[in-house]
Amino acid sequence: MPRPAVDVPAPRQERGRVRTWAPQGPLDVRRTLLPLRRGPADPAFRIDADGTVWRASRTPEGAGTLRLRGSAAALEAEAWGPGAEWLLDGLPALLGADDDPAAFTPRHRIVHTAHRRHPGLRLTRTGLVLEALIPSVLEQKVTTAEAYRAWRLLLFQHGEPAPGPRADRMRVMPDAHGWARVPSWDWHCAGVDDKRASTVMRAVRLGARLDALTALPAEEAGTRMQSLPGIGPWTAAETLQRSHGAADAVTVGDLHLPHHIGYALTGARRSDDATMLDLLAPYAGQRHRATRLILLAAPSPPRRGPRLAPNPPTRHS
Repeated sequence: MPRPAVDVPAPRQERGRVRTWAPQGPLDVRRTLLPLRRGPADPAFRIDADGTVWRASRTPEGAGTLRLRGSAAALEAEAWGPGAEWLLDGLPALLGADDDPAAFTPRHRIVHTAHRRHPGLRLTRTGLVLEALIPSVLEQKVTTAEAYRAWRLLLFQHGEPAPGPRADRMRVMPDAHGWARVPSWDWHCAGVDDKRASTVMRAVRLGARLDALTALPAEEAGTRMQSLPGIGPWTAAETLQRSHGAADAVTVGDLHLPHHIGYALTGARRSDDATMLDLLAPYAGQRHRATRLILLAAPSPPRRGPRLAPNPPTRHS
């Protein structure tokens, strides 16, 4: 006779380290952390339908996964892996505790409206230069879609399964040895040219020295970062916005941003970096925050033609 079916209990999910944190003032967790996501399919950053945020990181202590859930008034953070404690210690900075929105004064009607409608927007600070730098390098001189694809493919092929319950769906970026083992054909299949791949490898070889730049003011850190061949003002600003929460790190060298800022503040359809910087001059010290608010509130200029095909030069280093 056949044996009766026996219910086999599901394996118990390992509980991570848990910490709760209550921010002072309003906090929009999703909008604050969204700049850390490199596309909707980023293997290192996911947002569930219920608003739970998952983030996989390569910390100085090793791989770690962070889960954030709960209300903005009382957030529960749970973390797994060797980097769990490091991620939990950095939770307040990650959620903008070091940010000072009170230092910002809107100077344009559209900025004032966005500032009033998004009181919970904070500037995140990860404290991880290399983690922000590598995907920014991948975004040089290609379309956003191409850069996101490259990041996704490289993490799934060479990254480490994220510690904790999302190991099957999330990845931590490779460590220095892992990046060094990426063969040339995998860079090629990911659409990354030799110049960008070489820049990533130069950065990886510096490793901890780059992450140590988080102890420096953003302007000085950006200057030192740009001493590395292949890293220019665009890449440095995109990195500092995330690693340092740099409120004044305005992105120059972007194909679309000057037009967006110019159209929002003057109605002009075409602008350049010089015009954008002049328009943002009243926000000196807070130009990145002003830019984020403008992007939240203002439509982009009307398109004059079809979308760009892959491989146009859209970003500088």
